[in-house]
This record gives sequence, structure tokens and C-alpha cells, in this order.
Amino acid sequence: MAEQKIDNKALEEAIAAFRSDKERDSYVKVMELLEKSIVIVPAIPPKDIDPELMEQLKAGKPVQFPKETKIVPCLLRKETGEQALPIFTSPEQIPEDKKSPMVMAMPFMGVVSMAAANQDKVAEVVVNPFTGMMVLNQSVLEIAEKRRKAVGQIKTVQLTQEQFQDLAHNRVSLFLLPKYLFEQKEEGLKKLQQEEGAFLLHLYDEVYPKGKKSGCRAEDFSLMTLNLTDTMQLTRLDMPDETNKKGLCYRVYAVYKRDTEEILYYTLENTQDGNMIARVTQDGKHEIVESAPDNGAEIEAIMSLAAKEK
Repeated sequence: MAEQKIDNKALEEAIAAFRSDKERDSYVKVMELLEKSIVIVPAIPPKDIDPELMEQLKAGKPVQFPKETKIVPCLLRKETGEQALPIFTSPEQIPEDKKSPMVMAMPFMGVVSMAAANQDKVAEVVVNPFTGMMVLNQSVLEIAEKRRKAVGQIKTVQLTQEQFQDLAHNRVSLFLLPKYLFEQKEEGLKKLQQEEGAFLLHLYDEVYPKGKKSGCRAEDFSLMTLNLTDTMQLTRLDMPDETNKKGLCYRVYAVYKRDTEEILYYTLENTQDGNMIARVTQDGKHEIVESAPDNGAEIEAIMSLAAKEK
């Protein structure tokens, strides 16, 4: 299966709600979630596939095929003789006796495009055909295809310098830095602690176009490390002053648990609901946790959250 992270719990709940009441609003909710989802599509392995790649597929490992490889999706034949393209919201929706030798993870809108290009072969798309089945007929697929094409025609919005700067701040604090620390663990944390702002400027350089600089200086970042207990170390990183405004992360807490060699990553963010503590997980998921306390009580709050994580 491809490496995209698949989390369609909300979609599965929406499908269950639709199957329960069949109201228009619940159907619209399903389609809204589907359009943003990564789904699983059973496929037929390419001819003359390398035996080693086939073994990786059977083991559920991601496989990179050559660009010229043609992947053919599996189709279900209905009693009427028409064929349907099955898709699944998670691996758990595929019964053991119905599993194909290969599956692809792809955006739902890619499925829509594929169905539109093969209308002579595909009469409909069926979501989770063996569990909580939901049918998307040709009229629904045509609407989805129009929406897909419309999205592709949206003009690029030119960001102001300030807007791009804000985007860069959050890109570094909510994605690049946690990704680096989760991958490098203690060694990565030591590098951050030793180089401080100079290290962070390298991350900003990854966001800005070649030849352009962020305007931040190394001294605009403030870093402090505390050994709170024998097993817990906390590193507090204050972002530049201009980040303390709506929509931005203005402070980061990286917690290192020595006993488990685990990195935990928390952020302080200025949101429309006030200052909040959020967390970024190892799989890149970002979620608001709770309201942020006064500055003097932040460390205690972060310690409490870190202690609860197993």
C-alpha cells in the first residue's frame, strides 16, 4: 500500500449516519469528507512483476513502481452485468476472504477522475461494498468530476510578504522542526540546543525560495533547557516576537523522555479562541489540547500532559 496516512474515522461515521437516516444533509456531509479523503483501491498487480516486489505487496509494505507501470483497478461485476469500482475507507473494511493481492492508497478525487475516464467500463463507485456499502452513481460522479475540474481552475492567490512570513513561521514550528526531532530524537534535540537560532534559520531557508531570506535573526529565538526529573528533559523555544498574533505558534516545548527515548512536541498558539496548547504527534497530526495557562504555569501544564502520554 502507498505510504499516505489514512484516517477516515469521521468519514466512516458520516457514512453510518447516512445509512441510518438517508437525509440529504447527511449525504452532503459524506461527500464533503470524501472529497478530502485518501481511500484504498484494490488493484491487479502489473504483469511480469518482480517476485520480491510481490512479496512486499503481500506483506503490506509500500512499493515504488517505475513511472511507466500501468496499474489496473479491480472491478466488481453486478447482477445486471455492469461493473462497479470498489473503494475502501480503511484496511479493516476489507474482509480477509475478499482481499486482493495489491491495494493502492489514493485521493478520492483521483478515483473520480479514473471513473470519469472509464465510463464505458465503470457504472458506479461503491464505498465499502462488503461492510457499510454506499453507492455513488454516475450522476454523483459527474458532479464530483465538475468540482474536481473547478478546483484545478482556481487562480493562484498572491501572498503578501507578511502572509508568507506567517506561513513560514508555522511551517517551521508545526512541521519541519517536529519532523526533524521525531526522526533524529535525542541527537536532533542536542543539535537544536547547541545551535539554537542558527539551526532554526536553516529550517526557514527550506521554506523560502532560493535567494530569499526570512528576515529573522538567530538572536530572535530564545531557547532554554531544563532537566525536570531524572527521566524528563524539557526544552522551551520562544519564536520571534512577531509570531505572537492570531493564527501563529509563538512557543514550542520539546519534551525528551530518557527512559523511553521518546520525543513529545507541544506548541503554544494564538487562536481565535485565545492562547491554546496543542501537540504534534509523530505521524504529523496536529491537534489542540487545552487552553494555555499563564506563562508562569506553562511548564507545569506541559509536564502534566507529558506524564499522561504512554
